[in-house]
Amino acid sequence: MILGTGSDVGKSIVAAAFCRIFKRKGFRVAPFKAQNMSNNSYVTEEGGEIGRAQVVQAEAAGELPSIHMNPILLKPSSEMGSQVVLQGKVFDQMDAKNYHAYKPRLKKAVMESYRRLADKYDLIVMEGAGSCCEMNLKKNDLVNFAMAKAANAPCILVADIDRGGVFAQIIGSYHLMTRKEKDLLIGFIINKFRGDPDLFTSGIEYIEKKTGKPVLGLVPFYKDIHIDSEDSVAVQEDKWVTKPIDMKTVNIAVLKLPSISNFTDLQILECEPDVIVNFIFHPTDLTADYDMLVIPGTKNVMEDAIWLSRSGWKKSINSFTENGGRLLGICGGYQLMGKQINDPMKIESHHKEVKGLGLLPIVTTLEEEKIVHRVKGICLINHEQISGYEIHMGRSAALNGQGEPFLKIHKIGDKTWHNDGWIIKDGLIAGTYVHGILDSSGFRGDLLNAIRSSKGLRNRSPSQGRLARFHQYDLLADHFELHCRVNDIISLSMEI
Repeated sequence: MILGTGSDVGKSIVAAAFCRIFKRKGFRVAPFKAQNMSNNSYVTEEGGEIGRAQVVQAEAAGELPSIHMNPILLKPSSEMGSQVVLQGKVFDQMDAKNYHAYKPRLKKAVMESYRRLADKYDLIVMEGAGSCCEMNLKKNDLVNFAMAKAANAPCILVADIDRGGVFAQIIGSYHLMTRKEKDLLIGFIINKFRGDPDLFTSGIEYIEKKTGKPVLGLVPFYKDIHIDSEDSVAVQEDKWVTKPIDMKTVNIAVLKLPSISNFTDLQILECEPDVIVNFIFHPTDLTADYDMLVIPGTKNVMEDAIWLSRSGWKKSINSFTENGGRLLGICGGYQLMGKQINDPMKIESHHKEVKGLGLLPIVTTLEEEKIVHRVKGICLINHEQISGYEIHMGRSAALNGQGEPFLKIHKIGDKTWHNDGWIIKDGLIAGTYVHGILDSSGFRGDLLNAIRSSKGLRNRSPSQGRLARFHQYDLLADHFELHCRVNDIISLSMEI
Protein backbone atom coordinates (compact mmCIF):
# COMPACT_ATOMS: atom_id res chain seq x y z
CA MET A 1 0.00 0.00 0.00
CA ILE A 2 1.35 3.38 -1.08
CA LEU A 3 0.07 6.00 1.37
CA GLY A 4 0.65 9.75 1.38
CA THR A 5 1.18 12.53 3.86
CA GLY A 6 -1.24 14.59 1.74
CA SER A 7 -2.69 15.10 -1.72
CA ASP A 8 -0.39 15.52 -4.74
CA VAL A 9 2.69 14.11 -2.99
CA GLY A 10 3.16 11.58 -5.81
CA LYS A 11 1.34 8.45 -4.61
CA SER A 12 -0.01 7.62 -8.06
CA ILE A 13 3.41 7.95 -9.69
CA VAL A 14 5.10 5.90 -6.95
CA ALA A 15 2.45 3.19 -7.36
CA ALA A 16 2.94 3.19 -11.14
CA ALA A 17 6.72 2.94 -10.70
CA PHE A 18 6.42 -0.08 -8.42
CA CYS A 19 3.86 -1.74 -10.71
CA ARG A 20 6.52 -1.58 -13.43
CA ILE A 21 9.38 -2.59 -11.12
CA PHE A 22 7.55 -5.68 -9.88
CA LYS A 23 6.40 -6.60 -13.39
CA ARG A 24 10.02 -6.54 -14.52
CA LYS A 25 10.90 -8.83 -11.64
CA GLY A 26 8.47 -11.44 -12.96
CA PHE A 27 5.39 -10.81 -10.83
CA ARG A 28 1.94 -10.53 -12.32
CA VAL A 29 0.87 -7.20 -10.82
CA ALA A 30 -2.40 -5.28 -10.53
CA PRO A 31 -2.99 -1.77 -9.21
CA PHE A 32 -5.86 -1.06 -6.82
CA LYS A 33 -7.36 2.10 -5.39
CA ALA A 34 -10.54 1.51 -3.42
CA GLN A 35 -11.79 5.07 -3.89
CA ASN A 36 -10.55 7.73 -6.27
CA MET A 37 -11.80 11.28 -6.71
CA SER A 38 -11.15 12.55 -10.22
CA ASN A 39 -12.96 13.86 -13.27
CA ASN A 40 -10.22 12.36 -15.41
CA SER A 41 -11.69 8.96 -16.19
CA TYR A 42 -11.35 6.15 -18.73
CA VAL A 43 -13.57 3.43 -20.16
CA THR A 44 -12.31 -0.12 -19.57
CA GLU A 45 -12.80 -3.14 -21.81
CA GLU A 46 -15.79 -4.09 -19.60
CA GLY A 47 -17.43 -0.79 -20.53
CA GLY A 48 -17.10 0.86 -17.12
CA GLU A 49 -15.39 3.99 -15.79
CA ILE A 50 -12.30 4.13 -13.60
CA GLY A 51 -9.84 6.86 -12.66
CA ARG A 52 -7.10 7.59 -15.15
CA ALA A 53 -4.37 7.00 -12.55
CA GLN A 54 -5.28 3.32 -12.29
CA VAL A 55 -5.15 3.07 -16.10
CA VAL A 56 -1.58 4.37 -16.03
CA GLN A 57 -0.70 1.91 -13.25
CA ALA A 58 -2.31 -1.00 -15.12
CA GLU A 59 -0.36 -0.14 -18.27
CA ALA A 60 2.83 0.08 -16.22
CA ALA A 61 2.02 -3.39 -14.88
CA GLY A 62 1.42 -4.68 -18.41
CA GLU A 63 -2.25 -5.41 -17.72
CA LEU A 64 -5.55 -4.27 -19.21
CA PRO A 65 -7.38 -1.77 -16.97
CA SER A 66 -10.38 -3.21 -15.12
CA ILE A 67 -13.26 -1.69 -13.17
CA HIS A 68 -12.09 -3.71 -10.16
CA MET A 69 -8.83 -1.75 -10.00
CA ASN A 70 -10.85 1.31 -8.91
CA PRO A 71 -14.22 0.14 -7.59
CA ILE A 72 -15.34 3.61 -6.39
CA LEU A 73 -14.80 6.71 -8.51
CA LEU A 74 -16.10 10.05 -7.26
CA LYS A 75 -16.62 12.67 -9.99
CA PRO A 76 -17.17 16.08 -8.38
CA SER A 77 -19.63 18.55 -9.92
CA SER A 78 -19.64 22.03 -8.43
CA GLU A 79 -23.11 22.47 -6.96
CA MET A 80 -24.39 18.90 -6.88
CA GLY A 81 -21.80 17.02 -4.80
CA SER A 82 -20.20 14.10 -6.60
CA GLN A 83 -21.38 11.47 -8.99
CA VAL A 84 -20.59 8.09 -7.41
CA VAL A 85 -19.40 5.49 -9.92
CA LEU A 86 -19.47 2.01 -8.38
CA GLN A 87 -17.63 -0.81 -10.15
CA GLY A 88 -17.72 1.17 -13.37
CA LYS A 89 -21.37 2.23 -13.36
CA VAL A 90 -23.13 5.34 -12.09
CA PHE A 91 -24.56 4.53 -8.66
CA ASP A 92 -25.87 7.84 -7.33
CA GLN A 93 -25.26 11.57 -6.91
CA MET A 94 -24.31 12.44 -3.32
CA ASP A 95 -23.04 15.33 -1.26
CA ALA A 96 -20.07 14.71 1.04
CA LYS A 97 -22.14 14.19 4.19
CA ASN A 98 -24.43 11.58 2.65
CA TYR A 99 -21.54 9.82 0.97
CA HIS A 100 -19.55 9.44 4.19
CA ALA A 101 -22.66 8.07 5.91
CA TYR A 102 -23.12 5.56 3.09
CA LYS A 103 -19.51 4.36 3.02
CA PRO A 104 -19.99 1.29 5.26
CA ARG A 105 -22.43 -0.14 2.69
CA LEU A 106 -19.91 0.37 -0.11
CA LYS A 107 -17.22 -1.64 1.65
CA LYS A 108 -18.72 -4.91 0.40
CA ALA A 109 -18.24 -3.88 -3.24
CA VAL A 110 -14.70 -2.67 -2.52
CA MET A 111 -13.73 -5.99 -0.94
CA GLU A 112 -15.41 -7.95 -3.73
CA SER A 113 -13.26 -6.11 -6.30
CA TYR A 114 -10.14 -6.58 -4.20
CA ARG A 115 -10.73 -10.34 -3.86
CA ARG A 116 -11.24 -10.68 -7.62
CA LEU A 117 -7.81 -9.18 -8.18
CA ALA A 118 -6.22 -11.12 -5.32
CA ASP A 119 -7.42 -14.40 -6.86
CA LYS A 120 -5.90 -13.49 -10.23
CA TYR A 121 -2.61 -11.69 -9.51
CA ASP A 122 0.61 -12.45 -7.63
CA LEU A 123 0.87 -8.98 -6.16
CA ILE A 124 -1.35 -5.92 -5.76
CA VAL A 125 0.07 -2.41 -5.50
CA MET A 126 -2.57 -0.40 -3.66
CA GLU A 127 -2.80 3.37 -3.50
CA GLY A 128 -4.28 5.50 -0.75
CA ALA A 129 -6.01 8.86 -1.11
CA GLY A 130 -5.02 12.26 0.23
CA SER A 131 -3.49 12.09 3.69
CA CYS A 132 -3.59 8.73 5.45
CA CYS A 133 -4.09 10.49 8.79
CA GLU A 134 -7.16 12.68 8.31
CA MET A 135 -8.46 12.07 11.83
CA ASN A 136 -11.98 13.37 11.16
CA LEU A 137 -12.42 10.93 8.25
CA LYS A 138 -10.81 7.82 9.71
CA LYS A 139 -14.02 6.37 11.14
CA ASN A 140 -15.45 5.59 7.71
CA ASP A 141 -12.16 5.18 5.85
CA LEU A 142 -12.29 2.89 2.82
CA VAL A 143 -9.07 3.67 1.01
CA ASN A 144 -6.14 4.25 3.38
CA PHE A 145 -5.24 2.26 6.50
CA ALA A 146 -8.66 0.59 6.64
CA MET A 147 -7.95 -1.03 3.27
CA ALA A 148 -4.37 -1.84 4.27
CA LYS A 149 -5.64 -3.58 7.40
CA ALA A 150 -8.28 -5.51 5.45
CA ALA A 151 -5.59 -6.79 3.07
CA ASN A 152 -2.85 -7.02 5.73
CA ALA A 153 -0.71 -4.98 3.33
CA PRO A 154 2.71 -3.56 4.17
CA CYS A 155 2.59 0.22 3.80
CA ILE A 156 5.01 2.85 2.51
CA LEU A 157 4.36 6.50 3.38
CA VAL A 158 5.22 8.99 0.61
CA ALA A 159 6.10 12.60 1.44
CA ASP A 160 6.78 15.53 -0.88
CA ILE A 161 9.93 17.43 0.11
CA ASP A 162 9.46 19.97 -2.70
CA ARG A 163 6.51 21.58 -0.92
CA GLY A 164 8.50 22.00 2.30
CA GLY A 165 7.88 20.73 5.83
CA VAL A 166 8.90 17.16 5.10
CA PHE A 167 9.85 16.44 8.73
CA ALA A 168 6.45 17.55 9.98
CA GLN A 169 4.77 15.61 7.16
CA ILE A 170 6.46 12.32 8.03
CA ILE A 171 6.96 12.50 11.79
CA GLY A 172 3.59 14.14 12.38
CA SER A 173 1.78 11.50 10.31
CA TYR A 174 3.65 8.71 12.07
CA HIS A 175 2.64 9.91 15.53
CA LEU A 176 -1.02 10.07 14.46
CA MET A 177 -0.97 6.38 13.54
CA THR A 178 -2.37 3.66 15.79
CA ARG A 179 -0.19 0.79 17.00
CA LYS A 180 -1.58 -1.51 14.26
CA GLU A 181 -0.96 1.11 11.59
CA LYS A 182 2.63 1.60 12.72
CA ASP A 183 3.11 -2.18 12.60
CA LEU A 184 2.00 -2.22 8.94
CA LEU A 185 4.27 0.68 8.02
CA ILE A 186 7.61 -0.53 6.65
CA GLY A 187 9.13 2.87 5.91
CA PHE A 188 9.08 6.12 3.97
CA ILE A 189 9.81 7.42 0.49
CA ILE A 190 10.73 11.08 0.19
CA ASN A 191 9.64 12.28 -3.23
CA LYS A 192 10.55 15.26 -5.48
CA PHE A 193 13.98 15.92 -3.95
CA ARG A 194 16.16 18.68 -5.44
CA GLY A 195 19.83 19.26 -4.76
CA ASP A 196 22.68 17.22 -3.30
CA PRO A 197 21.42 14.08 -1.49
CA ASP A 198 24.55 14.03 0.69
CA LEU A 199 23.30 17.23 2.32
CA PHE A 200 20.15 15.40 3.45
CA THR A 201 21.89 12.49 5.17
CA SER A 202 21.37 14.06 8.59
CA GLY A 203 17.70 14.62 7.71
CA ILE A 204 17.24 10.94 6.97
CA GLU A 205 18.96 10.03 10.23
CA TYR A 206 16.65 12.39 12.14
CA ILE A 207 13.49 10.89 10.61
CA GLU A 208 14.66 7.34 11.27
CA LYS A 209 15.58 8.20 14.89
CA LYS A 210 12.20 9.84 15.59
CA THR A 211 10.11 7.07 14.01
CA GLY A 212 12.19 3.91 14.21
CA LYS A 213 11.32 3.29 10.56
CA PRO A 214 13.69 3.44 7.56
CA VAL A 215 13.70 5.96 4.74
CA LEU A 216 13.49 3.56 1.80
CA GLY A 217 13.98 6.11 -0.94
CA LEU A 218 15.06 9.68 -1.62
CA VAL A 219 13.71 10.21 -5.13
CA PRO A 220 14.94 13.22 -7.14
CA PHE A 221 12.56 15.52 -8.96
CA TYR A 222 12.45 14.67 -12.67
CA LYS A 223 11.45 16.60 -15.80
CA ASP A 224 12.35 14.20 -18.60
CA ILE A 225 9.88 11.39 -17.83
CA HIS A 226 6.37 11.90 -19.15
CA ILE A 227 3.52 10.15 -17.33
CA ASP A 228 -0.17 11.12 -17.62
CA SER A 229 -1.27 13.39 -14.78
CA GLU A 230 -3.96 12.10 -12.46
CA ASP A 231 -6.13 15.18 -12.08
CA SER A 232 -6.49 18.85 -12.87
CA VAL A 233 -4.06 19.92 -10.14
CA ALA A 234 -1.44 19.68 -12.88
CA VAL A 235 -3.18 22.39 -14.93
CA GLN A 236 -4.04 24.87 -12.20
CA GLU A 237 -3.09 28.45 -13.00
CA ASP A 238 -0.56 28.66 -10.17
CA LYS A 239 1.23 25.50 -11.36
CA TRP A 240 1.10 25.82 -15.15
CA VAL A 241 4.17 27.32 -16.86
CA THR A 242 3.19 28.89 -20.19
CA LYS A 243 5.50 27.88 -23.02
CA PRO A 244 6.66 30.42 -25.64
CA ILE A 245 5.04 30.22 -29.07
CA ASP A 246 6.09 31.51 -32.49
CA MET A 247 5.39 31.15 -36.21
CA LYS A 248 7.65 28.08 -36.50
CA THR A 249 5.53 25.99 -34.13
CA VAL A 250 1.98 24.65 -34.12
CA ASN A 251 0.41 26.57 -31.25
CA ILE A 252 -2.56 25.05 -29.45
CA ALA A 253 -4.48 26.67 -26.61
CA VAL A 254 -6.60 24.58 -24.22
CA LEU A 255 -9.36 26.34 -22.30
CA LYS A 256 -9.11 25.62 -18.55
CA LEU A 257 -12.77 25.19 -17.62
CA PRO A 258 -13.76 25.34 -13.92
CA SER A 259 -15.04 21.74 -14.06
CA ILE A 260 -12.47 20.45 -16.56
CA SER A 261 -12.35 16.69 -17.08
CA ASN A 262 -10.29 14.29 -19.18
CA PHE A 263 -7.69 16.95 -19.94
CA THR A 264 -5.28 14.10 -20.73
CA ASP A 265 -6.97 13.97 -24.15
CA LEU A 266 -4.50 16.72 -25.06
CA GLN A 267 -1.28 15.27 -23.65
CA ILE A 268 -0.61 13.28 -26.83
CA LEU A 269 -0.03 16.56 -28.67
CA GLU A 270 2.97 17.27 -26.46
CA CYS A 271 4.70 14.25 -28.03
CA GLU A 272 4.91 16.13 -31.33
CA PRO A 273 8.28 17.96 -31.54
CA ASP A 274 6.95 21.16 -33.14
CA VAL A 275 3.67 21.45 -31.19
CA ILE A 276 3.23 23.81 -28.24
CA VAL A 277 0.27 23.19 -25.92
CA ASN A 278 -0.71 25.83 -23.38
CA PHE A 279 -3.63 25.83 -20.98
CA ILE A 280 -5.13 29.31 -20.90
CA PHE A 281 -7.00 30.87 -17.98
CA HIS A 282 -8.23 34.32 -19.06
CA PRO A 283 -10.04 35.54 -22.21
CA THR A 284 -7.12 37.84 -23.02
CA ASP A 285 -4.82 34.78 -23.18
CA LEU A 286 -6.51 33.68 -26.42
CA THR A 287 -4.54 35.62 -29.01
CA ALA A 288 -4.29 35.32 -32.78
CA ASP A 289 -0.86 33.71 -32.28
CA TYR A 290 -2.63 30.45 -31.45
CA ASP A 291 -3.56 28.21 -34.38
CA MET A 292 -6.24 26.21 -32.59
CA LEU A 293 -8.30 26.35 -29.41
CA VAL A 294 -9.44 23.12 -27.78
CA ILE A 295 -12.39 23.12 -25.39
CA PRO A 296 -11.99 19.91 -23.36
CA GLY A 297 -14.48 17.89 -21.36
CA THR A 298 -16.31 19.19 -18.30
CA LYS A 299 -18.11 17.47 -15.45
CA ASN A 300 -20.64 20.31 -15.22
CA VAL A 301 -21.51 21.64 -18.65
CA MET A 302 -24.41 23.74 -17.33
CA GLU A 303 -22.38 25.79 -14.87
CA ASP A 304 -19.41 26.05 -17.23
CA ALA A 305 -21.70 27.40 -19.98
CA ILE A 306 -22.83 30.17 -17.61
CA TRP A 307 -19.20 30.83 -16.63
CA LEU A 308 -18.15 31.18 -20.29
CA SER A 309 -20.74 33.86 -20.86
CA ARG A 310 -20.18 35.79 -17.62
CA SER A 311 -16.38 35.74 -17.70
CA GLY A 312 -15.98 37.16 -21.21
CA TRP A 313 -14.87 33.92 -22.83
CA LYS A 314 -17.82 33.77 -25.20
CA LYS A 315 -16.83 37.05 -26.84
CA SER A 316 -13.15 36.07 -26.99
CA ILE A 317 -13.85 32.66 -28.56
CA ASN A 318 -16.25 34.11 -31.13
CA SER A 319 -13.64 36.70 -32.13
CA PHE A 320 -10.99 33.97 -32.42
CA THR A 321 -13.11 31.84 -34.78
CA GLU A 322 -14.30 34.83 -36.82
CA ASN A 323 -10.66 35.60 -37.56
CA GLY A 324 -10.00 32.10 -38.87
CA GLY A 325 -8.91 30.33 -35.70
CA ARG A 326 -9.56 26.60 -35.52
CA LEU A 327 -11.75 25.21 -32.73
CA LEU A 328 -12.12 21.64 -31.50
CA GLY A 329 -14.54 20.66 -28.74
CA ILE A 330 -14.38 17.25 -27.06
CA CYS A 331 -17.38 15.81 -25.17
CA GLY A 332 -18.49 18.58 -22.79
CA GLY A 333 -16.54 21.03 -24.94
CA TYR A 334 -18.63 19.90 -27.92
CA GLN A 335 -21.83 20.46 -25.94
CA LEU A 336 -20.68 23.95 -24.95
CA MET A 337 -20.19 24.86 -28.62
CA GLY A 338 -23.90 24.36 -29.37
CA LYS A 339 -26.88 26.69 -29.23
CA GLN A 340 -28.36 25.41 -25.99
CA ILE A 341 -28.00 22.81 -23.24
CA ASN A 342 -31.12 21.53 -21.49
CA ASP A 343 -31.15 19.87 -18.08
CA PRO A 344 -34.86 19.15 -17.50
CA MET A 345 -34.18 16.76 -14.60
CA LYS A 346 -31.60 19.09 -12.98
CA ILE A 347 -28.88 16.43 -13.16
CA GLU A 348 -25.97 18.88 -13.14
CA SER A 349 -27.43 22.19 -12.07
CA HIS A 350 -30.43 24.06 -10.70
CA HIS A 351 -30.89 25.58 -14.16
CA LYS A 352 -33.15 23.78 -16.63
CA GLU A 353 -31.56 25.35 -19.70
CA VAL A 354 -28.56 27.51 -20.57
CA LYS A 355 -27.22 29.07 -23.73
CA GLY A 356 -24.06 27.65 -25.31
CA LEU A 357 -21.46 29.44 -27.43
CA GLY A 358 -23.77 29.20 -30.45
CA LEU A 359 -20.99 28.11 -32.79
CA LEU A 360 -22.52 24.78 -33.83
CA PRO A 361 -26.19 24.22 -34.78
CA ILE A 362 -26.83 21.62 -32.06
CA VAL A 363 -28.95 21.38 -28.91
CA THR A 364 -27.94 19.05 -26.07
CA THR A 365 -30.31 17.49 -23.53
CA LEU A 366 -28.88 15.90 -20.39
CA GLU A 367 -30.38 12.53 -19.45
CA GLU A 368 -30.16 10.25 -16.43
CA GLU A 369 -28.64 7.34 -18.35
CA LYS A 370 -24.91 7.76 -18.82
CA ILE A 371 -23.36 6.70 -22.12
CA VAL A 372 -20.12 4.81 -21.39
CA HIS A 373 -18.48 2.72 -24.11
CA ARG A 374 -15.47 2.35 -26.38
CA VAL A 375 -15.85 3.24 -30.06
CA LYS A 376 -14.14 2.98 -33.42
CA GLY A 377 -14.87 4.74 -36.66
CA ILE A 378 -13.75 7.11 -39.38
CA CYS A 379 -13.43 10.87 -39.71
CA LEU A 380 -15.74 12.10 -42.47
CA ILE A 381 -13.40 15.00 -43.27
CA ASN A 382 -10.01 13.36 -43.74
CA HIS A 383 -11.23 9.72 -43.88
CA GLU A 384 -8.71 8.66 -41.22
CA GLN A 385 -9.60 5.89 -38.80
CA ILE A 386 -10.22 6.90 -35.19
CA SER A 387 -10.84 5.12 -31.90
CA GLY A 388 -11.59 6.26 -28.37
CA TYR A 389 -14.35 6.21 -25.80
CA GLU A 390 -17.51 8.06 -24.82
CA ILE A 391 -18.42 9.16 -21.28
CA HIS A 392 -21.33 11.61 -21.16
CA MET A 393 -24.81 12.18 -19.74
CA GLY A 394 -26.28 14.12 -22.65
CA ARG A 395 -27.36 13.58 -26.24
CA SER A 396 -26.96 16.23 -28.91
CA ALA A 397 -29.23 16.78 -31.88
CA ALA A 398 -28.39 18.84 -34.95
CA LEU A 399 -30.75 21.63 -35.97
CA ASN A 400 -31.52 22.57 -39.55
CA GLY A 401 -28.64 24.68 -40.75
CA GLN A 402 -25.07 24.67 -41.95
CA GLY A 403 -22.55 21.95 -41.37
CA GLU A 404 -22.36 18.18 -41.40
CA PRO A 405 -21.49 15.24 -39.14
CA PHE A 406 -17.84 14.95 -38.05
CA LEU A 407 -17.39 11.19 -37.52
CA LYS A 408 -19.04 7.90 -38.34
CA ILE A 409 -18.55 5.50 -35.43
CA HIS A 410 -19.74 2.28 -33.85
CA LYS A 411 -19.58 0.85 -30.38
CA ILE A 412 -16.92 -1.87 -30.09
CA GLY A 413 -18.74 -5.19 -30.23
CA ASP A 414 -21.68 -3.66 -32.09
CA LYS A 415 -21.40 -2.97 -35.85
CA THR A 416 -24.32 -0.51 -35.89
CA TRP A 417 -22.83 2.70 -37.25
CA HIS A 418 -24.01 6.20 -36.35
CA ASN A 419 -22.89 9.76 -36.87
CA ASP A 420 -21.06 11.66 -34.15
CA GLY A 421 -20.22 15.32 -33.72
CA TRP A 422 -20.65 18.26 -36.07
CA ILE A 423 -18.46 20.51 -38.19
CA ILE A 424 -18.75 23.81 -40.01
CA LYS A 425 -16.40 25.95 -42.10
CA ASP A 426 -14.82 22.89 -43.78
CA GLY A 427 -13.79 21.49 -40.42
CA LEU A 428 -12.28 24.65 -38.94
CA ILE A 429 -14.92 24.41 -36.19
CA ALA A 430 -15.59 20.85 -35.03
CA GLY A 431 -16.95 18.98 -32.03
CA THR A 432 -17.14 15.32 -31.03
CA TYR A 433 -18.09 13.12 -28.09
CA VAL A 434 -15.06 10.85 -28.62
CA HIS A 435 -12.40 11.10 -25.92
CA GLY A 436 -8.97 9.99 -27.10
CA ILE A 437 -9.60 10.96 -30.73
CA LEU A 438 -6.21 12.68 -30.87
CA ASP A 439 -4.50 9.39 -29.95
CA SER A 440 -5.38 8.15 -33.45
CA SER A 441 -2.13 8.94 -35.26
CA GLY A 442 -3.57 9.32 -38.76
CA PHE A 443 -6.24 11.74 -37.62
CA ARG A 444 -3.80 13.69 -35.44
CA GLY A 445 -1.20 13.84 -38.20
CA ASP A 446 -3.68 15.14 -40.79
CA LEU A 447 -5.03 17.78 -38.39
CA LEU A 448 -1.57 19.07 -37.49
CA ASN A 449 -0.38 19.03 -41.11
CA ALA A 450 -3.38 21.13 -42.13
CA ILE A 451 -2.25 23.73 -39.59
CA ARG A 452 1.38 23.45 -40.74
CA SER A 453 0.37 23.94 -44.36
CA SER A 454 -1.64 27.05 -43.49
CA LYS A 455 1.52 28.51 -41.88
CA GLY A 456 3.90 27.49 -44.64
CA LEU A 457 5.60 24.85 -42.47
CA ARG A 458 6.66 21.47 -43.80
CA ASN A 459 4.45 18.49 -43.15
CA ARG A 460 5.54 15.87 -40.63
CA SER A 461 4.62 12.27 -39.97
CA PRO A 462 2.85 11.86 -36.62
CA SER A 463 4.99 10.87 -33.66
CA GLN A 464 4.94 7.40 -32.17
CA GLY A 465 2.26 8.77 -29.91
CA ARG A 466 0.86 6.91 -26.97
CA LEU A 467 2.85 3.75 -27.72
CA ALA A 468 5.86 5.71 -26.47
CA ARG A 469 4.35 5.78 -22.98
CA PHE A 470 5.48 2.18 -22.37
CA HIS A 471 9.09 3.35 -22.72
CA GLN A 472 8.26 6.12 -20.23
CA TYR A 473 7.14 3.50 -17.69
CA ASP A 474 10.53 1.85 -17.99
CA LEU A 475 12.26 5.19 -17.48
CA LEU A 476 10.10 5.75 -14.40
CA ALA A 477 10.95 2.31 -13.01
CA ASP A 478 14.65 2.91 -13.68
CA HIS A 479 14.48 6.21 -11.81
CA PHE A 480 12.83 4.71 -8.73
CA GLU A 481 15.00 1.58 -8.73
CA LEU A 482 18.08 3.79 -8.73
CA HIS A 483 16.92 5.87 -5.77
CA CYS A 484 14.90 3.38 -3.68
CA ARG A 485 15.97 0.35 -1.65
CA VAL A 486 13.83 -2.05 -3.65
CA ASN A 487 15.31 -5.25 -2.19
CA ASP A 488 14.73 -3.93 1.33
CA ILE A 489 11.15 -3.02 0.42
CA ILE A 490 10.59 -6.61 -0.74
CA SER A 491 12.20 -8.21 2.30
CA LEU A 492 10.41 -5.93 4.79
CA SER A 493 7.10 -6.60 3.03
CA MET A 494 7.58 -10.33 3.46
CA GLU A 495 7.73 -9.83 7.23
CA ILE A 496 4.21 -8.36 7.47
